[in-house]
Amino acid sequence: MFTGIIKDVGTVKNVARRGNGLRLTIEFQSEQFDDLSVDESISLSGACQTVVAVHGKTFEVDTVEETLKKTTLGSWRVGTKVNLERAVRASDRMGGHYVQGHVDCVGEITEFRQLSASWLCKIRFDEQFEPYIVPVGSIAVDGISLTVADLQRNVFTVAIIPYTYEHTTLKERSVGDKVNLEFDILGKYVAKQVQAFMQGGRFSAPLTEARLKELGY
Repeated sequence: MFTGIIKDVGTVKNVARRGNGLRLTIEFQSEQFDDLSVDESISLSGACQTVVAVHGKTFEVDTVEETLKKTTLGSWRVGTKVNLERAVRASDRMGGHYVQGHVDCVGEITEFRQLSASWLCKIRFDEQFEPYIVPVGSIAVDGISLTVADLQRNVFTVAIIPYTYEHTTLKERSVGDKVNLEFDILGKYVAKQVQAFMQGGRFSAPLTEARLKELGY
């Protein structure tokens, strides 16, 4: 479990093919990762991976076929910048929101521009995930906990403060780039429960944001 509060930006140092998967070597800078250990979970731009080796300021993970299909990890090359977050501890402050590190889909940046005191970013995603996202709700973009400022069908908007821009990979992003998306786990459970309730015979209407509001969510 993670919070979406990025603690370091790492760099891909090596990409090695392992069957249909990859062995990725990541270099970190922050002292907060100095005691990283084998078997520990770590979020790589939103994808939960298991540390399989540690060497000084680098660690390795094995990325399997399923992860490569659902995330941007298969496109990473030597030099790619990566958002890093270690798993949350029970005593940690919850600065963001509950993030599992289970990427739902890959989105595409359709607009990214600087405003007077922030940046505006619009991201297009697969329509099937629309029930899991609401304005002012939480979403993880490349592992970063952000708030949805606006939603228009399958395009949502987030506002990015200067600190987040400077301390994550967002400063590397531009229109057309792909990003890992994880929708709020609470929204997924609500959608599933309501969908099951409707399929039980009481309702036949599709699950939409308006329908959720009618049901009291």
